[in-house]
Amino acid sequence: MSETFPLELTVNGRPVSLEVDPEASLLDTLRDRLGVLSVKDGCQPQGQCGACLALIDGKPRVTCATKAVKAHGREIVTLEGLRPEERDLIARSFVAAAGLQCGFCIPGLALRAHAVTEKHATPTRDEIAAAIDVHLCRCTGYAKIIDAVELLARAKRGEGEPEILADGGVGASIPRYQGPEMVLGDRAYVDDLRFDGMLHGAMVLSAHARAKVRAIDVRAAAAHPGVERVLTWRDVPGERWYGLIYNDWPGFVAEGEEVRCVGDFIACVVAKDKATAQAAAARVVVDYEVLPPVRTPEEGLAADAPRVNPNHANVLQRTTFSRGEADAALAGSAFVARGTFRTQRIEHLFLEPESAVCVPKPDGGLHLYTQGQGIFDDRRQVARFLAMDEEDIFVELVPNGGAFGGKEDMSIQAHAALAARVTGRPVKVALTREQSVRVHPKRHPLTMEYTVGCDADGRLTAVRARLVGDTGAYASVGGKVLERAAGHACGPYRVPVVDIDAVAVYTNNPPCGAMRGFGANQASFAVEGCLDMLAEQVGLDGWEMRWRNAVEIGDRLATGQVLEKSVGIKRTLEAVKDRYYALKAAGKAVGIGCGIKNTGIGNGAVEWGKCRLVVEDDLSVSLHQGYTEMGQGLLTVTQQFAAEVTGLPAATFRPRVDATFSLGCGQTTGSRATLFAGRAVKSAAEKLKAELDQGRTLAELRGRVFAADIVVDDTTPPDVAAENPKTHTAFGYATQVVVLDARGALEHVIAAHDVGRAVNPALCEGQIEGSVHMGLGFALSEELPCEDGMPVTHKMRDIGVLRARDMPTVEVLLIEEPEPEGPFGAKGVGEIGLVPTAGAVAGALYAFDGVRRFRLPMKDSPAFDALSVGRIKEKDGARERWS
Repeated sequence: MSETFPLELTVNGRPVSLEVDPEASLLDTLRDRLGVLSVKDGCQPQGQCGACLALIDGKPRVTCATKAVKAHGREIVTLEGLRPEERDLIARSFVAAAGLQCGFCIPGLALRAHAVTEKHATPTRDEIAAAIDVHLCRCTGYAKIIDAVELLARAKRGEGEPEILADGGVGASIPRYQGPEMVLGDRAYVDDLRFDGMLHGAMVLSAHARAKVRAIDVRAAAAHPGVERVLTWRDVPGERWYGLIYNDWPGFVAEGEEVRCVGDFIACVVAKDKATAQAAAARVVVDYEVLPPVRTPEEGLAADAPRVNPNHANVLQRTTFSRGEADAALAGSAFVARGTFRTQRIEHLFLEPESAVCVPKPDGGLHLYTQGQGIFDDRRQVARFLAMDEEDIFVELVPNGGAFGGKEDMSIQAHAALAARVTGRPVKVALTREQSVRVHPKRHPLTMEYTVGCDADGRLTAVRARLVGDTGAYASVGGKVLERAAGHACGPYRVPVVDIDAVAVYTNNPPCGAMRGFGANQASFAVEGCLDMLAEQVGLDGWEMRWRNAVEIGDRLATGQVLEKSVGIKRTLEAVKDRYYALKAAGKAVGIGCGIKNTGIGNGAVEWGKCRLVVEDDLSVSLHQGYTEMGQGLLTVTQQFAAEVTGLPAATFRPRVDATFSLGCGQTTGSRATLFAGRAVKSAAEKLKAELDQGRTLAELRGRVFAADIVVDDTTPPDVAAENPKTHTAFGYATQVVVLDARGALEHVIAAHDVGRAVNPALCEGQIEGSVHMGLGFALSEELPCEDGMPVTHKMRDIGVLRARDMPTVEVLLIEEPEPEGPFGAKGVGEIGLVPTAGAVAGALYAFDGVRRFRLPMKDSPAFDALSVGRIKEKDGARERWS
């Protein structure tokens, strides 16, 4: 046992004395020893996300990279220690500006805003961006955070209070549900939950991408003081393999089996506290027979390739779409463009790492607190793992700190539940940032060979595309990602002849699955590049080429679906036309791209929206539905749907996502939650409104439940021959214009988006700003290379997510082309925002330097050179290189 240090400091005005481990971080001391939870652990010990910010002797400092002993004798102030009126003003400034989404990073930014405005009465936007450079926000794109700091500074100068809309239905920018609590760090995330007697779990991961596990020796770990249990494959009472579509992912790898990626779980050490669990986990000894990994799809497709996963052949799924004779159409085309386009593996880098808490119930059941994107899928898989009935597990969503698709698959929910089951005590299991990077599925790297033809007037004649994706060691939803890439391979364009083949291949790399865009943005980069090459051959500019080919009602998409409604692509083109030509006339390097993204999984899936409205004793109405809030504003817009229908104040409705009712709707994916949950909420609210219209009051309706289940089952699987298939319920459309400055750096983005109906314009705009931010990273700086299956880095700046100072200005134009199948005309906007971005950036770079680029990220460009992130230092033999 190491010696302790007698630490004395002042925390939020209170003198504190305690014994600490000399290696303990100030962050862990504040959170775990003192219960100060506004400081969040997003990247410990990197100090690169800013979520853990505190004031140390008045100066903003990250606490995860500061040893507690360094704070001896110092004064620590967190948001909890500010005066009530200061806290209130900060919260109102961020809420009024819509300067938060998932909220995990915001308490740190809020404290930074306090420090900045205390020091500078009139900070400029550039000064604010520089001040928040240590902070990473994956959701917002920073513009509205800077707006919030400006509002705070203005209020402190006595120039007006932040204005917040008190109430409203559809079309009103009402404040985000629980916004003030999120800003101040008072709304709990999973890792903030505390229960009496709670134990902590630490995971042991595979050291190799492919190896046979000869033996797992847990004796030293089990003997470590403070350890309660060490769990391995032997402790699983039910089915050890689980998954969303295929049960091909083991909760623990057994002795005698192969590990298939560096995110595989070997053991879970359960101990009295986090530090003890992590120390003991390092004492688990695994004897491996290291085997050569399958590193690329090409290796996985080879005739002599080892089978990566015992539950499936190396080809996970193949999707084809064919219409007409491609050879003849291309041969008869006036112009043809060809290219092989490559996109990269990308880490989601949501700010909240994976965490789960499970609490035993007196009746022998379990209460599972999860951050997953589909809590009923989590329950199903955990029940199977534990050999329990699903009804014996009460699952509850704790709205998460970002997901972007990366929390569809389970991570450590089953392990927390198993640990609670065998110990009879509450257990929390959390991943470190490094473990998170290794464990959860990534964005697929794709190789796409395109041949595209057009006639003499620039009208497309045919598209042939061959797409191959690295889906990693486990299926996740990888086959569906390639299916979606194939279905979006022609973009939002009219193409009479198509020949598309897309295949997802197992490798020993980290799994790849859902990530915002879901294959559509990879395919968009390729097809937009081909349109630009054809436009040059024809003698057209980028806008005109897209206008001549953009789909309209009555046209067919690549899948064969005939568009019948809500097709706003030409309206988005019209919205940017004048600016596009004015910028070109001014000599600017300008690129343009168009995009399409499905709303709803479609392709034959049966999809649900489910809602229960319960009138409570306090005359509030609990709003139960089955989809996950992860920063997109779903809980807020469901309040607005209910308010619009009933005429009651939006605050009457209190959203909940848990197992009180059986409301399983699958994953919060496919930009579908607003559409499907919204339809169910609208239907349930209409039943409540009918009672109110008959003169009944909420007091008279106490205890009543108003239920609605909406099913959508009219889409067509891609392998079913149909003359007029309906592959998806709805589509969003966008046109984006990217402008570079005289150095070739990002200067401005115009994003015109057909959103159907903007239910909450401020939140809708924020979603688009945030997805443009992600799209720019996809284009220029973000990647997660692997060597022999191991990510070469887990550091946040290396991974390449843009910081505030890297962001250009973003101008959002909301186009409303109502969707008849959506609630009040709404359709999904969560993903479309990054679909056309990379193609538009590539076009702008070509206008700047005349270089066609076929590989992402475009780190060979002046636009990347101007950024502050994404420089990964790799060993390459005896030399080092910067990627």
